[in-house]
Amino acid sequence: MNEKTIEQKLVRAVKSRGGICPKFTSPGTSGMPDRLVLLHGGRMGFVELKAPGKKPRPIQERRMHELRQLGFYVAVVDGLEQIGGVLDEIQAS
Repeated sequence: MNEKTIEQKLVRAVKSRGGICPKFTSPGTSGMPDRLVLLHGGRMGFVELKAPGKKPRPIQERRMHELRQLGFYVAVVDGLEQIGGVLDEIQAS
């Protein structure tokens, strides 16, 4: 399984919950997570997608730490089994 497959499943799972999951690009700011997860009730989170067993690069770790310090929910997903739990966490936040 690769990162693209996990990303496609995440997007479908968000849509099935009535949300949207746009690709997140931020020119001039490297290391930002791959996707925004936007759910009903103003619930929002950032998701960094990785192939199974792969870890975020140091710049990605720093950027995720900054976002968490600002109070945002940020998750790293490297397996299909994590998607439901991450979406549950975002909905509960």
